[in-house]
Amino acid sequence: MAQGLEWHLAERPTIACLEGMGYRFIPPGEHAALRDGENQGLFRPHLVAAIERINGVSRTDAEAAYGDLAAVSDNAAWLAILRGDFSRPVQGETRRRTLRVVDFLTPANNHLTVTRQLRVKAETTRIPDVVVHLNGIPLVVIECKSPINLQDKTGEAFEQIRQYERDIPRLFLPNLFNIVTDGTNCLYGSTGSPSKFYAAWRDPWPRKAEDFPDELSKGLWCLLEPSRLLDLIAHFVVFETTENGVVKKMCRYQQFRAVNKIVDRVTEDRHRQGLIWHTQGSGKSLTMVFAALKLKTHRTVVSPHLTNPNILVLTDRVDLHDQISGTFAACGLPNPDAMDSIRDLRTRLASGVDGLTVLSTIFKFQGSEEPIANSAAWIVMVDEAHRTQEKDLGAYLRKTLPDARFFGFTGTPIKTDDKDTYRNFGVVGEGYLDKYGIDDAVADGATVPIYYTGRKTDWRIDDAKIDILFDQWFADLPDDKLAELKKRGVKITDLVKHPRRVALIAYDIWTHFKAYARPDGFKAQIVAIDREAVILYKRALDRVIADDLIGQGLDADAAMAQAASLSACVYSLSQEDGKPSEDDHTQAIRDDLLAHFLDDKAETAVKKAFGSKGNPPDFLIVCDKLLTGFDAPVESVMYLDRPLKEHGLLQAIARTNRVADAKKRNGLIVDYIGVSAKLDDALASYRADDVQNAMRDLDDLRSQLRTAHAAVAHLMKGVTRTPGKTVKDGLKGEFDQLIARLKPENLWLDFQTRARAFIGLYEAVSPDPSVLEFTADLKWVAIFLQYATQVFEKREAFDQRSYSRKIRDMLDQHLDATGLSVTVKLRHITDPGFWEDFEVAGKSEDDLKTAAIRKTTELRKVVYERLSQNPHQYGKFSDRLRELLEKLDGAQMSWADTLRMAEDLARDLDAEAKAHEGSGLSKGAYGILQLLRSFDAGDGDGAAGLAVAIETLYRDDATAPPLWQEKDGVRKRLRQQVRELAHAAGLGDLKALSEQVEDFALKHFATV
Repeated sequence: MAQGLEWHLAERPTIACLEGMGYRFIPPGEHAALRDGENQGLFRPHLVAAIERINGVSRTDAEAAYGDLAAVSDNAAWLAILRGDFSRPVQGETRRRTLRVVDFLTPANNHLTVTRQLRVKAETTRIPDVVVHLNGIPLVVIECKSPINLQDKTGEAFEQIRQYERDIPRLFLPNLFNIVTDGTNCLYGSTGSPSKFYAAWRDPWPRKAEDFPDELSKGLWCLLEPSRLLDLIAHFVVFETTENGVVKKMCRYQQFRAVNKIVDRVTEDRHRQGLIWHTQGSGKSLTMVFAALKLKTHRTVVSPHLTNPNILVLTDRVDLHDQISGTFAACGLPNPDAMDSIRDLRTRLASGVDGLTVLSTIFKFQGSEEPIANSAAWIVMVDEAHRTQEKDLGAYLRKTLPDARFFGFTGTPIKTDDKDTYRNFGVVGEGYLDKYGIDDAVADGATVPIYYTGRKTDWRIDDAKIDILFDQWFADLPDDKLAELKKRGVKITDLVKHPRRVALIAYDIWTHFKAYARPDGFKAQIVAIDREAVILYKRALDRVIADDLIGQGLDADAAMAQAASLSACVYSLSQEDGKPSEDDHTQAIRDDLLAHFLDDKAETAVKKAFGSKGNPPDFLIVCDKLLTGFDAPVESVMYLDRPLKEHGLLQAIARTNRVADAKKRNGLIVDYIGVSAKLDDALASYRADDVQNAMRDLDDLRSQLRTAHAAVAHLMKGVTRTPGKTVKDGLKGEFDQLIARLKPENLWLDFQTRARAFIGLYEAVSPDPSVLEFTADLKWVAIFLQYATQVFEKREAFDQRSYSRKIRDMLDQHLDATGLSVTVKLRHITDPGFWEDFEVAGKSEDDLKTAAIRKTTELRKVVYERLSQNPHQYGKFSDRLRELLEKLDGAQMSWADTLRMAEDLARDLDAEAKAHEGSGLSKGAYGILQLLRSFDAGDGDGAAGLAVAIETLYRDDATAPPLWQEKDGVRKRLRQQVRELAHAAGLGDLKALSEQVEDFALKHFATV
């Protein structure tokens, strides 16, 4: 879509919508007067005036505060400042005074602005489409591009946001979140968030969707309406410390809605309880964190009921307690206090102190019947609330805290006959205070849908035929063993654990896993019926994998070692495991139970390894552990051989519903035990609409694939195709027929959407045999997307990056087999074959067209790549590329002339890359020299000498030791040394110069 259309369809409506909510538009012509320089993001006069106005301080004090704030270089520190954590000396006062930069209680006292085309100068200067400022602080960047793909979240808008964050980091220091929009769809993500975590704000609670004229208006109101924006700043953003570093997290709409319903219920003081169902994988623990944060700090709310509340968070399992305690602590919630014993809990509750945040398991209330004095000051949040009503635990809790407010949370729906949970946490006639069900999470992309398939093996268990099956399967047992088993009664576990059945299923698991999950690095759980079955599956799977590896040429010992490493068993020990047995089979099982057991430390290590791609194990074999609370997005399939039902089934299958990357489109349950055949019975205790899509039959996915294929075929109607064609046979001619049919461009956008849906469904169903009838069309369509993207957009197709490995391999083979690789695959300017296309003589008009489109696509990629490396050196090529693309799109030149113009650009690009060779400078020093020239360093020997001196600073271990780029102190010292060198050379703007030099050095001189 042309830039003009982006302005008309997305950018202008965005600005108009914000103006309608009270934002003042700042035209680009006013930017210079509001900023200290083009490399700054703060609007100085607005921030100074806000500090003066909100705090009642002098202009001098406000200016001094601005100076402090302008030096803050950490996103988490900025969030704390926005929330009121900033103090400094002021005139006439002996103590440091807290200075607020936001007025949370009076939204009208804040100055909200929106501007466009804010040019931020850096080594790579960038110009975001729209920027929202609060009191002069840039909080939100809005990128307007089209189209925005809601499903795989690929496209220029997301790429652009990532480029901005990388190239102009100064603008994003105070940033709260970002938005991408095409004028219809509106997605948001927190600072630094990968595109897969961008989401739509679907529910505008407390308003209704029909209150808004379109999706853009709804999305912008939900996120940027002034009072809601203040609420988001104050209570709904946290920084969570994880094993992989600090991650910024912002609420989803269901978390915002549920938390505010809880707070409203407390402040209204009408009902003292509520029940919240947020389905598994949708961030329930984080919802509790946001609730505690708003109840404790309530920056936007004044209520006597929130003066200094105590928060008690309860779980019913140690692992959940550890998980929630860890989340509260990792998110920096003030003073979360995890109770280690019953005595600690009772002491803390009875202390009479207010303002506490206490975390505990409900078991620590066992036997507690003495009410505490200030129970009305306590707000209790109970995780998995339905389980806490078992035995007398709920009664002990309420005897201890008779006047407390109780909010129950659950990740699964409440059973229809569970009267206790509804009575103890619900309000009559209300049901759930807030509900975010399975379908909601899937629709939002918060979780992936779960499908199931039943494996029809000869060893499938049928309860009605259990005695007949027993006689068939155990016929080869010695008579005394057979008699012994029959005497104690035939059990389903006897059949489930039959060695031949386990061996058959282990083979089926490995065969399916290799084709379905392993190509993309995904992993699986095997759920066995009991601990003995865990060992039987471990043995059988090791043998199957080892035999496969031996068949591939690995020697037996290495094969067995590698096979053993690919799976791990997780279960609890029993006191029986260490006892000797006269039965050889029992003794061997007990020996293996001891051998494969993982203590807490080892189990933690295995779970961590399982959670990362590329590291063994690929399988976790379990029977009851890790079926609840275990969160591993890398798990895409569960092989189920245990007859689960109700809560246990819902909890277990949800291990596969976590979002990973674009390649994980769904979770899959492979059912060997027959649960899926009796799914209605297994979930009969729940309301039908709560669980109707808990697991979907793979037949549904097959049907969706057929429908998606038909939608693509409809747009291809009239294109004459012959199966098995190569380029020589005219395959590219078929492509060009469809290119002609997809003009104007809106048809091309429609085709992209339909084609992506078709390919995604094919991936999800594969390797099921039902995909075979669509394979030929899939290859044609997927390769056409690559070709057409170059023709229509002069860029490389984004889609192929998100294809699964099995699809990419198939397409690569097809490209080579048809000869399309020459047409579609792009070459880099450093590839000798890159230059072959420019030869004009002897080529047909069609060949010239193909070459011209490919060369402009390749040159666009090269120019953008080099601009990101050194804009000072390659900035001059940007305008030439734009001119080339405009002439190509406008058909202003012949294909031959287009190729000649492209060749001139390519030759000059190549010459620029080699320019340092004749300068006597290294490539790095030459790049720095181009940077210095933008600061008026000139062309003399002095500038070259300065460039060499700066390169030496970053190359020398004495000044830039290994990993210097990760050491803030070293980086600061290097910037200072650059400033000193530049000052001695007579250059100005030393701060900006040293920062741009550092940006260049990070890209070219980083060390390991």
